[in-house]
Amino acid sequence: MPTVGRRRTPGLRREEVAVRAGVGVSWYTWLEQGRDITVSGEVLDAIAGALLLNTVERAHLYLLAGLNPPPAAGLSGGELTPAVRQLLDAWGRRPAVLRDRAWNVLAYNETARAVLGFDGAAHNCLRTYFTSPRYRALPEVWADAAPAVVAAYRADATHFPGDAAFDRVIAELRTASPEFAELWDRHEVGVPVQAVNAMRHPEAGDLYFDATTLTVTDHPDWSLILYDPRPGTPTAARLKTLHPRPATRSR
Repeated sequence: MPTVGRRRTPGLRREEVAVRAGVGVSWYTWLEQGRDITVSGEVLDAIAGALLLNTVERAHLYLLAGLNPPPAAGLSGGELTPAVRQLLDAWGRRPAVLRDRAWNVLAYNETARAVLGFDGAAHNCLRTYFTSPRYRALPEVWADAAPAVVAAYRADATHFPGDAAFDRVIAELRTASPEFAELWDRHEVGVPVQAVNAMRHPEAGDLYFDATTLTVTDHPDWSLILYDPRPGTPTAARLKTLHPRPATRSR
């Protein structure tokens, strides 16, 4: 922008921010002063662009304006970090899985490979839940948890309308699973619940887990799923009967 007069401090003047953002000076002044005005996400994005804010600063601006910041986008890629790889492997004789925002499996430890039947090909946690014979072998437990699983997936997909990764999983499952198609058409939305993950392993027998989902701080699109053998079941002992072998792991 053209320089007009001497500047006592560095940075843009209030009027210059308004011009760069394409908003009125008075309106922008009221925004800075925290007045009771209506502000949209589009205007906040324009101001964030004018101020060259990074992702964290942009989210902070949304919160200051009383709006929920939009989810960070475009972070699903990137190489698996050594720290996350170490955490997966350190989970030892308990399954651990890393997935992206569309629940595509990015990485897993050796126990998860043995328990879930991962073979090095591409996997998706939702697709596995609806199509794996290991999950479907315990129909009552599976049917009890399935509505909550679908509702949690719809909640995640809502943050990314038109995202091809979600659309692809949904389209495939609607064809492959009548149960999924029926549940998806309910349009229920929910948060992940601490449901029991139960499956029948061809060698170890019935396994029951409590799963905890953690978000990776520097990759908000990544979720780490840690499985603990459910207390009061023989799961922990049965896991020890699985013989480890070199794993073919995603990433």
